[in-house]
Amino acid sequence: MTTQTDLARIETVTVPPEHTLERRGGRTRRRRWELSAVGAVIALIFLAPYLVMLLGSLKSRAEILRIPPTYLPEKWHPDNYSTMWNTPETPLPFNLASTIIISVCATVLVLLVAIPAAYHTARHRFPGKAIFLGLVLVTQMLQPTVLVTGLIREFFTLGINDTWLAMILVNAAFNLSFAVWIMHSFFAGVPVEIEEAAQLDGLNRFQILTRVSLPLVWPGIVTATIFVAVSCWNEFAASLVVLTTPENQPLSVALTKFIGQYDTSWQYVFAISTVGIVPVVILFALIEKRLVAGLTAGSVK
Repeated sequence: MTTQTDLARIETVTVPPEHTLERRGGRTRRRRWELSAVGAVIALIFLAPYLVMLLGSLKSRAEILRIPPTYLPEKWHPDNYSTMWNTPETPLPFNLASTIIISVCATVLVLLVAIPAAYHTARHRFPGKAIFLGLVLVTQMLQPTVLVTGLIREFFTLGINDTWLAMILVNAAFNLSFAVWIMHSFFAGVPVEIEEAAQLDGLNRFQILTRVSLPLVWPGIVTATIFVAVSCWNEFAASLVVLTTPENQPLSVALTKFIGQYDTSWQYVFAISTVGIVPVVILFALIEKRLVAGLTAGSVK
């Protein structure tokens, strides 16, 4: 029942004039346009080096070295992309295949090991758990170049030096700690009551992991996958030392064959770099939404 106080309060409520609402709407639209303009400028700044690289891959070497430089090619050379695959300096088709095989296999191996390890550390208490997680984090501070001598000796002992298997193991080992840490936090964020309810329904531990927990931590798995895949795709130092056969080397190492002490084929350097970033761009475009969800998970309760 409405009282006199409520009626008086309702009567005192005033509706803003129409011109005031229009002014607020104009400010909101102007602010939106300003933010869009700032975002476009920032995006252009970050994209500028890639545009220069793309345009450089369509120029001749003489035009690239011309002073003052030109941004747009005076004569377009799309044949650079077809010629570079047949250059005598390096077998690029084999290098591309090597990059893909090493990156995919190393990423899959990391996920196969990191998922159960992260799940176990998040769900179970065991002696030395803090020390174990600390050691996992310490391994992230080491780089393959620091341990390259010991790695080569081990690979020679195992008979796998200068093979894809050696680089798959190196990339997996040095990216495993990051995957374990990031997925550990996601598994720890899943309520234990959900798994207990699934256990009451008759599911075993493996079924709980695959049917219940993994779908809930899917953003974390995607985040770990993209970072591990990109790290393996761009790895250079260990590949340069471990892989000595030109056909086994990845694109990151093959690219250096076009850079000499006195002469550099810049048109091929730009073209190979463009080809090298295309798979990464496609991967980001396909899982952008899940990647953002994984990076922002936990920021909102």
